Order: sequence, then structure tokens, then C-alpha cells
Amino acid sequence: MKHNIETRYAASPREVKQMDTQQLREEFLIEDLFTEDQVKLVYSHYDRYITGGVLPVNKAIILETIDQLKSSYFLERRELGVINVGEAGTVSVDGKVYELGHKEALYVGRGNKEIIFSSNSSSNPAIFYINSTPAHKEYPTKKIGLDDVEVVELGTAETCNARTIRKYIVNSVVDVCQLQMGMTTLKSGSVWNTMPAHVHDRRMEVYFYLDVPQDQAVSHFMGEPTETRHVWMANHQAIISPPWSIHSGAGTSSYTFIWGMAGENLDYGDMDMCAINELR
Repeated sequence: MKHNIETRYAASPREVKQMDTQQLREEFLIEDLFTEDQVKLVYSHYDRYITGGVLPVNKAIILETIDQLKSSYFLERRELGVINVGEAGTVSVDGKVYELGHKEALYVGRGNKEIIFSSNSSSNPAIFYINSTPAHKEYPTKKIGLDDVEVVELGTAETCNARTIRKYIVNSVVDVCQLQMGMTTLKSGSVWNTMPAHVHDRRMEVYFYLDVPQDQAVSHFMGEPTETRHVWMANHQAIISPPWSIHSGAGTSSYTFIWGMAGENLDYGDMDMCAINELR
């Protein structure tokens, strides 16, 4: 099966602040991640990060290599993170089958040759959101259930940013080279994520929004702290955040998002904070 793959190139702050709305969306927004019985991948030149979606409905789907990797199989020099945002499904890794329920995750280490995605029901399929980064060594494949995640509570109702952070693929939960993935859920009445905002020039990041009601949206903020821009986003859309950019958002209702990172280090707390009253 030939995957649906596109390449996104890196852009500097100087270029981005000249972009209009459509140019920003074309450069950073990933609108259509899930197509029935297909793999959709976006290969970013920021840290060679791959963002993707797999929606197996009528058949199992094999994750095959792509020309951008020049490898004999997808994980020859890479690691993979999978979070199921749909109904029950399975991921087979070199013949070993892992059951993934709603919002359960799987880390797949470098060197695994055959990755197969399946749904338990075609009428209620699994929806697999995937991130992949280059990896320098092999680590064991590991399932991360809801009871395995590291949970952090942040924000307050008074500042409309009360939220629960669940760390799935971080070095305190699983052995990993550079990929980090987790999930943040806004509490009822709160709409702001990652506020106060921050940047981390050592790592890029991708946000994937979910649990956004059909008639609602999230305004995602990006850009340098003194040159911010916004992109309106819907459910099951992702956006690439350059290392030099803030990544924050405000929704017209509460919502959830998956964050994925890669780069220089695995220090989750390595952030350069931006004062709210200094944002422009």
C-alpha cells in the first residue's frame, strides 16, 4: 500500500511573520489526518518529526517505509509512538499483538520491522494517532495504559486554564531515545492550554486536538512571543510548532490535545517561560 505522505520544510521567524492566514495554514496546519483504510504521514524538517494517522476500517494496515527515509523498513532508524483516539484496536509489532483501548498508547522501539494496525470493529474503528522520530538505539516496545501514565494537575479555574496532563511516552514512564508524547485535558469551564506560554529552542512540538465538539473550535497561538499569530483549528487536526515558537490555545469549549516533542533533550521541564503581559 502506498502511503499518503507530504513533506513540510522549516521556516524562520522572519518568513513566518510575513505570512497571511492561508500561508500559515498551509505551512503548519495538518487538516486531514485520517482517511479510511489508509496511512497519512507528514514529514517535517523540524527534527525530522513524522506526524501521522491510521484508520483501519475494512482491513489491517501495514506501516511501510517511505522514500523520505531511504530505509528498508519504517523503524530501521526510528522509534514510534501510538495513541488510540478511537475505539478498541490492535497493533502488531513483529508478530506480537498489543490491544489498545481508547486513549491507550504504545511505544515501539527502533529495529521492529513489521507494524500492523487493526480495528476490533469496522463499525466502531480504532483511530491511531502516530508520531515518529529518529532513534540512536533500540528500546523495548511497551504498552502504556491509563493507569501507567504520570499525571500532573496544572492551572486554576480562576485563570480558565485548569487542566490534567498525562505523560505517556516520557523517560520517567518508558525508556525512549528522544520522542515524548502525552495528553492534556481541559477541565469544564477552562479553555486555555499552555498558558502562561513558553518556548523551548531545544525541541520542536506538534499539537493534535481532539474532543472538540463539531460546532466548536480552538484558536491555536504560535509565533515568536512578540510576533504571535493564530490558526483556527477543528477536531482531529494537528499543527507543527517550530522550536522558536510559542504553542498555546484557547477553545470555545473544553477539549483535549496530544502533545509530541523531539529534539535536544528529554527534560520535560526545559521551558523558557513568556510573561503573559509581554506577549504581543
